[in-house]
Amino acid sequence: MFFQEPELQYEVTVEEPDPHFAKLLQQAIGGQEGEMRVAMQYMFQAWALPEGYEEYRNLLMETAAEELGHIEMLATAVTKNLRGSAKQMSDEAEETAATAAAMTGQNPRQFLSAGESAMPVDSNGVPFTGNYIVASGNLAGDLYANVMSEATGRTLATRLYEYTDDPGMKDMLAYLIARDTMHQNQWLEALESLDDPVPVPASFPQEQENQEYNYAFMSTRREQQPDPGYPWTQGEAPDGKGQFSYLPEQPGDGEVIAPQPSPMTNDTPSRPDDAAAGDSNATGISETTDSKPSDGNATDSNQ
Repeated sequence: MFFQEPELQYEVTVEEPDPHFAKLLQQAIGGQEGEMRVAMQYMFQAWALPEGYEEYRNLLMETAAEELGHIEMLATAVTKNLRGSAKQMSDEAEETAATAAAMTGQNPRQFLSAGESAMPVDSNGVPFTGNYIVASGNLAGDLYANVMSEATGRTLATRLYEYTDDPGMKDMLAYLIARDTMHQNQWLEALESLDDPVPVPASFPQEQENQEYNYAFMSTRREQQPDPGYPWTQGEAPDGKGQFSYLPEQPGDGEVIAPQPSPMTNDTPSRPDDAAAGDSNATGISETTDSKPSDGNATDSNQ
C-alpha cells in the first residue's frame, strides 16, 4: 500500500533554467545509476523476502519509497530547467549563440514528446530498462549490489554537482549526495547484522568447493610472476574461513575441441578424406594437388 503527499521531499529551485543540464539530469532519473533503478531494485528485493525478515523488508521498502521521492525531485528539476529557458533567437549575437547552444544541447524528445518535461529515459534518451535492477532473492548478495548502486549513484550526483553553477541545483544535489552517503552506510550495516554473509550464498557447503582454488589469487600473465605480496594474495580472507594464496599460473588442461554437432544442424561443411584423417594444413583446409582448370581460373577451395 502506498500513500502520497502533494509536496516534494526536498525543495527544488532553479535560478537559471538550462535545457542542457536538464538533459544531463535525465541520467539520474532513468539511467543505469539513476533513481528509477534503486527504487525498483529495493522494492523487488523486499517483495522476495520470506517470513522472518520483516526488519529487512521494512528497511528496503522505506528506502524504495524515499527513492520515488527523489525521482519526483529530479523530474521537477528537469521541468524547471526546460520551461522558462530562452527559446527564441535574440537580435544580439551573443545571446543568440547562447540560446542556440542551449536548444541544441537538450534532448529533442523532452520538447517534442514530453512538452518540456522529464521522461523515464537516460541522458542519451534511452528508455529505462528493468535490466538495470538486481534482485536475486539472496539478501546478502542484494545488499552488496545495493552498496554498489548507491556508490555509482553518488558518483553521478557529485559529477552533476560539479557541472552546474546554479545554486538551487547544487542545493538539491547536495541533499541527494547526503542521502546516498546514508544509504551506503545502512546497507553495509545491514550486511554486518547478518550471520556469515560471505561467501554468497552462505548456505552452500564450502566443503563441496574445490579446496585448492577457493582462496587462491590466480595470475593470468603469460610469464610466471612471483607472489607480489598483496593483501589478496596472502593472509586471512575477510570471511575468516580461509587463507589467501597465490597461483602463478592457471591450471590449464584439455584442448578446446567442440563435440560433433547433430547432422540436423546442417551447418558443418564436409571435409576431404585426407583432412578427416588428420592430413590438414594449419588453416584447417587440406592441401590439394588438383590441377587448375584449363582456362586459368582458380578453383574455390570452399566450394
